[in-house]
Amino acid sequence: QTQLMESGGGSVQAGGSLTLSCAASGWTVYVMAWFRQAPGKEREGVAVIRTPTGGTLYADSVKGRFTISQNNAKNTVYLQIEALQPEETAMYYCAAPRTPGFNSSSLLPEHYNFWGQGTQVTVSS
Repeated sequence: QTQLMESGGGSVQAGGSLTLSCAASGWTVYVMAWFRQAPGKEREGVAVIRTPTGGTLYADSVKGRFTISQNNAKNTVYLQIEALQPEETAMYYCAAPRTPGFNSSSLLPEHYNFWGQGTQVTVSS
């Protein structure tokens, strides 16, 4: 059974940092993405990694502050977030596609079949 499990969310003050983790079980992940969704807003892709090569893709809004990385031995992907702002308060989700494509559209949620339950990130001013 394919499962994704996020962890590492929490409450921080503006300017703070967090590292989120996503552990996959049931199959070997070749492409993993992080999304976030704030109340009343659409789900937004923020980072994608292609695990065999380490290739990454980031949304313009997070470049330079978010870093996606992998531990292949643990089948786990991480999202290091720095300089968080209150408007980035959201539920953060990891996702994986059934077919491991990796291109400029890989930040779109419709490309993903498997989702974790999410981990909440709350940033206070």
